[in-house]
Amino acid sequence: MSKRLVLGGATLAAVASLTLASIPPAAAFASPGAAAVASAGAPAPGTVANKLFHAWLAADRTAAAKVASPAAVKTIFTYVYRAPDRFDGCAGNVCRFVHTSVRVPGGLNGIAMVVTGSKVTKVYLSRHVVTPSNVAKHLFAAWKRGDRYSGLEVGSVGAVKTLFKVKYDPQGVTHYFQGCSKEPAGYSCAYSYDGGAMVMHVRGSKTTGYQVGSITYIAD
Repeated sequence: MSKRLVLGGATLAAVASLTLASIPPAAAFASPGAAAVASAGAPAPGTVANKLFHAWLAADRTAAAKVASPAAVKTIFTYVYRAPDRFDGCAGNVCRFVHTSVRVPGGLNGIAMVVTGSKVTKVYLSRHVVTPSNVAKHLFAAWKRGDRYSGLEVGSVGAVKTLFKVKYDPQGVTHYFQGCSKEPAGYSCAYSYDGGAMVMHVRGSKTTGYQVGSITYIAD
C-alpha cells in the first residue's frame, strides 16, 4: 500500500538515523524456526534486514527483491503504519525494527524479519485489523502453529505470553469459536472447549486497529 496510517513528513529522516539497541527485545522470544542463522560467508542478518528495510522506504521493489523472497517483499509493502524509527537488533536470525513515537496494535511494535543466508524469507508486521473477531482468530491460528511472532502481530506481549504458556495440542480438546460480545472496556471473544473456555479481551477501534490485550480462562 502506498498510503500509510499516521505517516509523518519526517519519517525518512527519522529512519535514516536508525540505531542498534544493546539488548534486542526479540531475544525474549524464540525464533520461528524457519531457518538457521546466516551461514559462513553470508552477510550478517542485520545487514540483510536493513537492505530490505531501506529498499521498502524507497519504494524500490526491484532492490527489495534482491534481498528478500517474493512473499517477504509482498508482505512488507502492505505495512500501513509510519515506518519504524529504530533498528532493535537481531536475535539469531530474526531482526526487528520498532516504533518509539507511534503506538500500534500488538506486541511486535513494528516489523520483524526472518533472515536465511543472504535473504529475508519472512516478514511479520504490526497489523491494522478492523474487527475484534479477526484479531482473535489471527492470534488463535498463530498459537496453533506455535508462531509467537505471528501472535505478536495482533496480541500484546502479556496476552501472547499467557496463551503460549501451554503448547497447542492437536490431539487435545477441540476449541469452538463463540464470537465476540461487548464488555466495558472493549470486546470479549471466546473459544469454548470441553471443561471451560478461553476469553480474549480485545481493545482498540476500527480507526486505530484492534489487539488482544489479555486472556483469561473460565472453568466449568
